[in-house]
Amino acid sequence: MARLTSRIHEVIVTTLDEGARPHSAPMGISEVNGYFHIKPFKPSSTYDNLKRHPQCTINYIDDVRVFAGALTGRRDWPTLPCKQIKGEYLEQALSHSELEIERVDDDDPRACFYGQVVEELSHAPFRGFNRAQSAVIEAAILVSRIGMLSEQKIRDELAYLRIGIEKTAGERELEAWGWLMEKIEQAGIHIEHD
Repeated sequence: MARLTSRIHEVIVTTLDEGARPHSAPMGISEVNGYFHIKPFKPSSTYDNLKRHPQCTINYIDDVRVFAGALTGRRDWPTLPCKQIKGEYLEQALSHSELEIERVDDDDPRACFYGQVVEELSHAPFRGFNRAQSAVIEAAILVSRIGMLSEQKIRDELAYLRIGIEKTAGERELEAWGWLMEKIEQAGIHIEHD
């Protein structure tokens, strides 16, 4: 499997909670000197889970509903057991990496967990993202930053992202986009609808 070479890649990180139930969260990760750097905010479920159980799965996925769902209370995606670690990976993952956490820099406001790959498996081919899929991922990042970004910045970014949705969205992307727009409206940010 190809190594990550750019700075940050948007993936789904699956950890186990205290009851050994999978918890999946979108996260930007990077790979440096053979280690995946996972940097959850504190406090967060991912942080707590990794501190308690230092293993996780990196899911490479093209169903952007999983990204949007994690930010809008829709987290019940089917999982399957990992091969080399005690953990789960998302059933719809195109591929996944199983990681052992080897060390932690426990800084504020984000810790950095250094994960070593112990298994990588491919399940289906990656056919590339269309513009709508990329737009949903970018909108999910905006939703995760509500309270940190100005309302105008969010509106401006969404106006541009909407172009990709209008031109290339399929059913899954439209559903994910709708969830995110609902979340933004619930935060009190009025957005223009066509």
